[in-house]
Amino acid sequence: MRRPAAVFAITAFLATGCQSARPVVASSPGRSGSRPPTRTEEPTSPTPDLSHVHVRLVKVAKLDQPLAMAVGPGGELVVAEKVGRVMALRRGQVDPTPLLDLSARVSQGSEQGLLGIAFSPDGRFLYVNYTDLAGSTNVVEYRVVGDGVDPSSARQVLLVHQPFSNHNGGNLAFGPDGYLYVGLGDGGSEGDPLGNGQNLDTLLGKMLRIDPRPSGNGSYTIPGTNPFVGRAGVRPEIWAYGLRNPWRYSFDRTTGDLWIGDVGGSRVEEIDFQPAGSTGGENYGWNRLEGTLPLEGSPPPGVISPIFQYPHENGTCVVTGGYVYRGRDISSLDGAYLFGDFCTGWIMALVQLVGRVTQQAFLGVTVPELASFAEDRSGELYVLSLDGSVFRLAP
Repeated sequence: MRRPAAVFAITAFLATGCQSARPVVASSPGRSGSRPPTRTEEPTSPTPDLSHVHVRLVKVAKLDQPLAMAVGPGGELVVAEKVGRVMALRRGQVDPTPLLDLSARVSQGSEQGLLGIAFSPDGRFLYVNYTDLAGSTNVVEYRVVGDGVDPSSARQVLLVHQPFSNHNGGNLAFGPDGYLYVGLGDGGSEGDPLGNGQNLDTLLGKMLRIDPRPSGNGSYTIPGTNPFVGRAGVRPEIWAYGLRNPWRYSFDRTTGDLWIGDVGGSRVEEIDFQPAGSTGGENYGWNRLEGTLPLEGSPPPGVISPIFQYPHENGTCVVTGGYVYRGRDISSLDGAYLFGDFCTGWIMALVQLVGRVTQQAFLGVTVPELASFAEDRSGELYVLSLDGSVFRLAP
């Protein structure tokens, strides 16, 4: 793999509109009843040595623009295609009958489509995130029936008007607390012209935390422990803010840490890190800052710098956030965070200790149009390409 000198100069940093009716605020923990793991100063497993990692890519499926993957209730891999279909991989083969076909409802702009999927922790519901024909973000719930999904059970959880066609976010992930995390971009165009990233009265440019099940007259429930609950003029769904386009993010299944790949503007790409046990409310800086670089006005008070950023050089353009590896097949990667770049296709691994990057290495493999990473039930990692390929990372 080509390793440009400029990319090796990447610097690590210490982490220092139209919406659904306002839902009910909950006073109880997530429905799973679990709490985030407690953050410790010491690693929970031996520190990986990235100088001894050797990996390859094994092709497991060919689909139509795969963008996201989740694990079904039976352990099967379920893939969202950008064009609007949800497909299942059973016994190593793609089931030709879609679990769900939303293609007639999904807009097909370059950053639009069916963008994210997640199953509820109890396996009873499938949640999808897509842009509709008007370009608005829809988070919709479907009931799981047997090894399928009931299309007639659709229930809209969240509707957010998008003022432009880009920066839709689109990922969905349930945290270790049992709540659903919804990443939304700043609404699009360039430079956040509406100032959404720093505006706490809009959901755009934010990480949201909700219980997607309805309560009272609301289509979802707001956790009572969200950081802005009860604050006038602030949306209580907000968990963190100051994000440009949190395209892909994930939780470390062992520690509960949250890793966010926030797509940059014209200069840098960034990885943001929220340690387990955080009470939320972090401001990651956009649009006052792009990564650590000044953009509009002064840096906001208490801004959290990215744990890692890299410049737009030698073809790099868009960060694709990934996962901390917790599988068994590649023991030398255990505890390393993997991510990539959409344009160059390279895959990089990072190791952090107490919020500071201590190792970084390219893994020697590339994937064209690297759009997403995914994790199976065993913690093995997959890489999805918009050219249609789904790969498993192997030793």
